[in-house]
Amino acid sequence: MFNILKKEELSDQITLFEIGARDIAKKAKPGNFFILRTHEQGERVPLTIADFDRDRGTITAVFQKVGRATHHLGTLNEGDFITDVVGPLGNHSHIANFGRVVCVGGGVGIAPVYPVAKALSEAGNNVTSIIGARSKSILFWEEKMRNVSDELIITTDDGSYGTKAVVTAPLEDILLNEKIDLVIAIGPAVMMKFVCKTTEKYGVKTIVSLNSIMIDGTGMCGGCRVEIGGEIKYTCVDGPEFNGHEVDFDLLMNRLQGYIDEERIAMKQVRVCGGKNYGIKDN
Repeated sequence: MFNILKKEELSDQITLFEIGARDIAKKAKPGNFFILRTHEQGERVPLTIADFDRDRGTITAVFQKVGRATHHLGTLNEGDFITDVVGPLGNHSHIANFGRVVCVGGGVGIAPVYPVAKALSEAGNNVTSIIGARSKSILFWEEKMRNVSDELIITTDDGSYGTKAVVTAPLEDILLNEKIDLVIAIGPAVMMKFVCKTTEKYGVKTIVSLNSIMIDGTGMCGGCRVEIGGEIKYTCVDGPEFNGHEVDFDLLMNRLQGYIDEERIAMKQVRVCGGKNYGIKDN
């Protein structure tokens, strides 16, 4: 059992948990993720490790309430316990002194891009961070990102804060005027796709962290398969980070959309049944 030491509502739909998990915190690195279950029959929920404190033995996760499992997770409070937390999983980010780096975080992707930007800054890179959201109300961690960046650019789709633009607009301005050695992009699949289309024109290597469907997290089920450079890879053991210019984003988005459609049907059935999960089995 894993204790929730801190809960913070970053917006109506985005929640932060700080979880006591000493063994995971001891080995965690930027780019790793973990999988949790809220109860014995619960769905496995993969979450990127957004921060960790080895001395205190804690890991931090930021998640958006979009389906049954994450909505249920959001009902837990400080002092509650999570049944299972397994990690760290996946391959950690490759951190080195590349030179001039741009880190792009979109929506909830701001959370996992933070430890990467921090580690890159500590490795001596000059880091420009671009963070974006639909509106100011769901933008978070501005100061944390500013503290690990030489420059921070903020965009919102509706113009309620920062620059009214999508994240690729300031990215292209930078690529036009400066020599960039590496771009890291984490966020919705469609955002990462267009970041890669933008950087490809300038021949700048781009790393993305994929949010494919996961179940067991060990490569056994094949649920998280993605196509990278024409080959099948498994996000949980081969990733989650890949060369963005080799990712088949259309295939990834089609698979994600299919899962979202099934989840919406399931949630509708739950509402029809008065909120009880009749006939619906978690994975």
